[in-house]
Amino acid sequence: MNRINSQPDQRVALVTGSGRGIGRAIALALANKHWSVVLNYCKDENSAQTSFQQIHQMGGNQASLIQADIRHREDRERLLDQIQAKYDRLDLLVNNVGIAPRNRADILELTESSYDEVMEVNLKGPFFLTQLTAKWMIDLLQIAKIKSPKIINIGSISAYASSTNRAEYCLSKAGTSMMTTLFADRLAEYGITVFEIRPGIISTDMTRPAKEKYDQLLSQGIAPIRRWGQPEDVAAAVLAIAEGYLPYSTGEVINVDGGFHIRRL
Repeated sequence: MNRINSQPDQRVALVTGSGRGIGRAIALALANKHWSVVLNYCKDENSAQTSFQQIHQMGGNQASLIQADIRHREDRERLLDQIQAKYDRLDLLVNNVGIAPRNRADILELTESSYDEVMEVNLKGPFFLTQLTAKWMIDLLQIAKIKSPKIINIGSISAYASSTNRAEYCLSKAGTSMMTTLFADRLAEYGITVFEIRPGIISTDMTRPAKEKYDQLLSQGIAPIRRWGQPEDVAAAVLAIAEGYLPYSTGEVINVDGGFHIRRL
């Protein structure tokens, strides 16, 4: 592949699972702030193409579309190789990709195949993509190619809120939280900061099957802000980190949940 470098000061972001929902909103928000955005998708090329076209309709923005299943080492390596070939840098990784169980099953009936699939997509893939990305970011910092790189993991209130009919999802998000802590600790010496954004009840394809349930819970005040969260709410938090508004923070969890995390009597 021929190298087509962005401008010397053009920041580059990789957003996994950016074909729709939260990932698309994050990609659009970054592009609106003149980031070059690498849109990663696994299977849904049509949705990813829609995200790609929406960025280009903004005008003057660079975007790339790369298919890769980050569960697999070869795909993770190919993804970063293509980013290096085109941009020769990476300033921000947003680990957004995630799936819910194909079927919600009681914890006593949970199958190993469902457990393995969810954990591979939601935790194993992002963990090893972060490991690979962090090594490249360290190299880029040492040659002063980038400044203040960041890694953002999109978690969930399911990291601590029990849902016994989707235990594998809860476990994957609890793991994401510790993954954030571990990488934040290890990478701080290099100036790489790591954050977790923890969404609550967000209006996406993932929550649509349970819309009636969540409508009722929100109306009853399960969160102090009694409305559905929107993907753009999560994107706004990502943008605050990406734009450098938290320079003395790392390992931080930012709740975007309408106050769900507040314990109330």
